[in-house]
Amino acid sequence: MGAITYDMEITSSIPAGKLFKAFILDSDNLIPKILPQAIKSVEILEGDGGVGTIKVITFGEGSQFKSVKHRVDNVDNENLTYSYSIIEGDALMDVLESITYHIKIVPTADGGSICKSRSIYNTKGDAKISEEKIKEGKEKAVGIFKAVEAYLQANPDAYN
Repeated sequence: MGAITYDMEITSSIPAGKLFKAFILDSDNLIPKILPQAIKSVEILEGDGGVGTIKVITFGEGSQFKSVKHRVDNVDNENLTYSYSIIEGDALMDVLESITYHIKIVPTADGGSICKSRSIYNTKGDAKISEEKIKEGKEKAVGIFKAVEAYLQANPDAYN
């Protein structure tokens, strides 16, 4: 199995704690509400939302994929970090064993934050994944992030 790692940073005007609550802790509820074309629903199969929880994420009609199984690997509310893995589903495109994501929301001096994300694509055997597919995934992630940010800007009392 090979691994391809990508790092990404997105700057936001939203305070780190508020962004973590919305984008990470309440994403199962918030994202289907504000972006149903991207994510139709999130269902917990086992667990309580903490480490080891298995969720099925059903994508919206605007997606090329149907659904994935998502496993929570780490949640640290104090350090604003979250890790999860996509362990099943058509988004793995028969070439990936899994995709692991590590997210950290870091406060900035101006009261905003930086969302730091590391994606690790674990390929099956010698399988290759195209840069274009990874770029598409990153663009969708940025789109979801920006939608959450816009929601928080439009609803300043949410997640206080």
